[in-house]
Amino acid sequence: MAVQIYAGNLPYKIKEDELKRLFEAHGEVSSVKIITDRETGRSKGFGFVEMPNEGEANNAISQLNNAEVMGRNIQVNVARPRAERV
Repeated sequence: MAVQIYAGNLPYKIKEDELKRLFEAHGEVSSVKIITDRETGRSKGFGFVEMPNEGEANNAISQLNNAEVMGRNIQVNVARPRAERV
């Protein structure tokens, strides 16, 4: 079962392909999405990575959480399900 991973405190200038390469060092990546502001198109500083292999995903989380990327310590963990909007 694929694992959705939250990546936060990302450098605002990081691109999706750079984030994908960072995670691919730990296994197969099926998708990457950096969340952007609707109005400006600028990164909001977080995104999601999906990895199909649970073992590789857990390894990526433990290796990358609090790792320094472009001068920022990123936060990496299993993504929580999105809260229902009222």
